Amino acid sequence: MRLHVSSAALIAALALSGCMTTSEGTPPSPVAPAIDAQLWTDLTTLAADDMEGRAPSTPGSERARAYIVSRFEQMGVAAPAMGRLQPFQMTNRRGEVVNGTNILGVIPGTRRGDRYIVVTAHYDHVGVSDGQIHNGADDNASGVSTLLALAADLKRQAPEHSVIFVAFDAEEKGLLGAKHFVEAPPVPLESIALNLNFDMTARAETDGRLWVTGTYQNPTFRPLLEGMAPVGGISLAFGKDTPEDTGANNWVEASDHGAFFRANVPFLYLGVEFHPDYHKPTDDVERVQPAVFQSSTTLAIQSFRALDQGLSR
Repeated sequence: MRLHVSSAALIAALALSGCMTTSEGTPPSPVAPAIDAQLWTDLTTLAADDMEGRAPSTPGSERARAYIVSRFEQMGVAAPAMGRLQPFQMTNRRGEVVNGTNILGVIPGTRRGDRYIVVTAHYDHVGVSDGQIHNGADDNASGVSTLLALAADLKRQAPEHSVIFVAFDAEEKGLLGAKHFVEAPPVPLESIALNLNFDMTARAETDGRLWVTGTYQNPTFRPLLEGMAPVGGISLAFGKDTPEDTGANNWVEASDHGAFFRANVPFLYLGVEFHPDYHKPTDDVERVQPAVFQSSTTLAIQSFRALDQGLSR
């Protein structure tokens, strides 16, 4: 997530969320799913010190990119016609010229092969600052790991829509990889039924919620998800997308889905509440509870399935 907040704003956001509580009236949660060893391997690999915080155009970024490519190829996730990699050069609002590379994969749909769900997660983070590595375990090694887990699930049981997976670069520099993608997409934008963006999916213990942002802008999606049962104590929550949600509490353009929103492509964002390790060198794997991350990822995969099936009707 690229949205920067002050310590005071972060404390306020956590207070508003009801930190470490679950929503009233939530039915009893099913038992947490078993930990997927590959999900944990992906997280620990991408958030390791030798990735050096995955800042664009660094050796650590190249290592992270090579790992994600190897995982797609290991799973048999094909590259789209335009190729596995989408390099770009863009200038952000601060005047920085940034070189980056998006990573793409595709799984054909069984019913709506000409309609696409674009599943995204940024693999970059902020790198090294003052000699300290910002490993970005939650931001956003977690989202990429959830994306890879979804890809594995869709290889076992194909989706109804065709799915394009994109691991974006340079999100932290201003959503640059996403902006380039919507400017030079592998398929026409009008053929994209939904962008589903994962950013910070691990630390749901903050409030017991995996937040869904974008149903205010795209209200037809909410009925497809609002009946989802909690998984291992983690529930879907809807919001952070209305005109009343201001500042750090509005996530409509807080991550790569913002580029799709600006391009009038339907979007949903799944992510957890802010936590004290956000954008700090303490955002490490050791702070992630495996069972919570697994529950959040399982809920994200179930949400994709509900959207895929619902949108094809």
